[in-house]
Amino acid sequence: MNRRVAVTGLGLVTPLGTGTEKSWNGLLEGRSGIKRITLFDASAFSCRIAGEIQDFDIDRFIEVKEQKKMDRFIHFGLAAAIIAMEDSGLKITQENAEKTGVIVGSGMGGLPAIEHYKEIIIQKGPKRISPFFIPMTIINLVSGQISIRYGVKGPNFSIATACASGTHAIGDAFKMIQRGEVEAMIAGGTESVITPLGIGGFASMKTLSTRNDEPEKASRPFDMDRDGFVMGEGAGILILEEMESALKRDAKIYAEIIGYGRTCDAYHITSPSPDGEGAARCMKAALDDSGAAPEEINYINAHGTSTKYNDELETLAIKKIFGKHAYKLAVSSTKSMIGHLLGASGGVEGVITVLSIFHNIIPPTINLTTPDPQCDLDYVPNKSRAVEVNAAMSNSFGFGGTNGCIIFRKYSAS
Repeated sequence: MNRRVAVTGLGLVTPLGTGTEKSWNGLLEGRSGIKRITLFDASAFSCRIAGEIQDFDIDRFIEVKEQKKMDRFIHFGLAAAIIAMEDSGLKITQENAEKTGVIVGSGMGGLPAIEHYKEIIIQKGPKRISPFFIPMTIINLVSGQISIRYGVKGPNFSIATACASGTHAIGDAFKMIQRGEVEAMIAGGTESVITPLGIGGFASMKTLSTRNDEPEKASRPFDMDRDGFVMGEGAGILILEEMESALKRDAKIYAEIIGYGRTCDAYHITSPSPDGEGAARCMKAALDDSGAAPEEINYINAHGTSTKYNDELETLAIKKIFGKHAYKLAVSSTKSMIGHLLGASGGVEGVITVLSIFHNIIPPTINLTTPDPQCDLDYVPNKSRAVEVNAAMSNSFGFGGTNGCIIFRKYSAS
């Protein structure tokens, strides 16, 4: 019999602020965290806007001598993990250290450091490369740093599946607990690639919004006037525990994770399959895994990138799987407020989905003023909505055709 898995801690670092409460309140208010880029001079770029984190106090989370050993994506991932662990009250001891693990995904890892040290080697030579350069940049060091911080000695690795990384990390962690391999997992995603190469690379693909004069209105999923996604940065971490262990220590149970699906389009390196069939199969896989009927799902936190094909095809996929119930679902894209956090998006949106269940309130899709006729579902336009949320799904779809969906349910003792 599969074991039940509880969500007992949440940590967010997003363009709306550092800390779960600050980010959550911003989402419910329908505020945008998108502004002009300040991390580098973007004046020569077609896209000059992004969702930067501007209130991050690194000294609050990481000792000064340790900061230089980590690139920005590790700073954010470690900070979100600290926030989540404090929230959960989970203590790592000799008794549970080997039965606790970490999986934190990232799509691109330490791109800022890679760009910085490329300049250093050109200008000053190879002897000026930091000995911490490699540990700063490789993706698995975010999980490694979290494990070192807490003495977590169980499974420890990172997932790099583009924009599905965070969701796959949560889903795989869920399965490890469910199967009895571990008792608890620290899981989610982190990303920080608002750099010349990061912005320039996506801009060259014509995937980024160029609504530079109105940054707050640039990310507009499902809207007829959308012109591309807006990059964000940050991290989202969940603490998952075997249900009986969590109850035994009287932990707060935010929700229960009940289903996980992962599929591949096998179609194109960047474009989703034309009929949304890969996304549809992924949602069905998550539903089948959960044992829930489609009619039991109240809310979907959509991948909703604000690109033409994603928004239309995700909508089509939802209608394929949910049928008539698709029109009774609330579907919102919180990327409208924080941008697309790439490998961190699934972690952040997993936290948001859990909070929607716990508080019975759904964040909106802002900037939805002229709905695309091809996108005809209830996207919770512009204002958050108080409504009973008993079960919810979080979708993530990435380059390479990789898909991940997870389902959470309100905790019940039965």
